[in-house]
Amino acid sequence: MRPLTEEETKTMFEKLSKYIGENIKLLVDRPDGTYCFRLHNDRVYYMSEKILKLATNIARQKLVSVGTCFGKFTKTSKFRLHITALDFLAPYAKFKVWVKPGAEQSFVYGNHVLKSGLGRITENTMQYQGVVVYSMADVPLGFGVAAKSTQECRRVDPMSIVVFHQADVGEFIRNEDSLT
Repeated sequence: MRPLTEEETKTMFEKLSKYIGENIKLLVDRPDGTYCFRLHNDRVYYMSEKILKLATNIARQKLVSVGTCFGKFTKTSKFRLHITALDFLAPYAKFKVWVKPGAEQSFVYGNHVLKSGLGRITENTMQYQGVVVYSMADVPLGFGVAAKSTQECRRVDPMSIVVFHQADVGEFIRNEDSLT
């Protein structure tokens, strides 16, 4: 386990800023202590510095994971967020989308959000902006990318895609062997 290089940190923070903007600093400097990001086997883990000090006692080859997996770097050095980061992204999300109860199951099964399933959307959401998807009961279901801006969403037909799916809570079941 090692700290992220400057290039890796920049790539990861650019991805996180699509969803939570300048609230990234709230992830690191929390009231309950200082937290950090560490890289292990191409995966980025988020943990407190107390846990980090304890993890240094374990050999690198024997360490499976520590903290919360935020995502992984692909072979082309791009960063992909994992659904395990949802609990940390949802409270700080700048742009949110709420889906109707009928569209929740479709989204959790890995499909995009259609206009007919859109309940509400945050004002001034730009096209291709990262959004956190909620149920109408304010339960975070996943995240995606806005396919249309807020103004375009009002005018499009009901069968057009308004949010591209990226990750959802159903991945815990569908991809449980690859999430560690």
